[in-house]
Amino acid sequence: MDRIDREILGRLTKDARLSYRELGEQVHLSANAVAERVRRLQLAGAIRGFHADLDLAALGWPLQALVDVKLRPGVSATQFESMLKLIPGVLGAQLLTGTFDYLLRVACADQQDLVRVVEALRETAGAQETYSRLILRDLVVTNGMPD
Repeated sequence: MDRIDREILGRLTKDARLSYRELGEQVHLSANAVAERVRRLQLAGAIRGFHADLDLAALGWPLQALVDVKLRPGVSATQFESMLKLIPGVLGAQLLTGTFDYLLRVACADQQDLVRVVEALRETAGAQETYSRLILRDLVVTNGMPD
């Protein structure tokens, strides 16, 4: 990966809807050359996909939280992750080192909906302990690719 690839990735991180022509103008390459680089980056796994940035509050999920989860003894990460896919409201999960096993990001309609998610984690997904924190503000910082 060279400087131009990193520049392409940085620009796509800020606006994934850029056309190859627009992207080419910004990095001083032809649209075809940019398209080939993007295809190569996708094949290499550097670009996993292109996603819409959704306003969850506008979609009816104004309450977002981070939930730390400690698994019960005997519950594997694979088992837990497969159960997470069945719980509405779970947006993502990170397997961690430290006191807790996972950090989940959830979106809920209200406090009662958060209670439903936490209870599902404990009752069906294998969580022994949870610790929830409400997200008051979400700031996404995209300063481009690290050097």
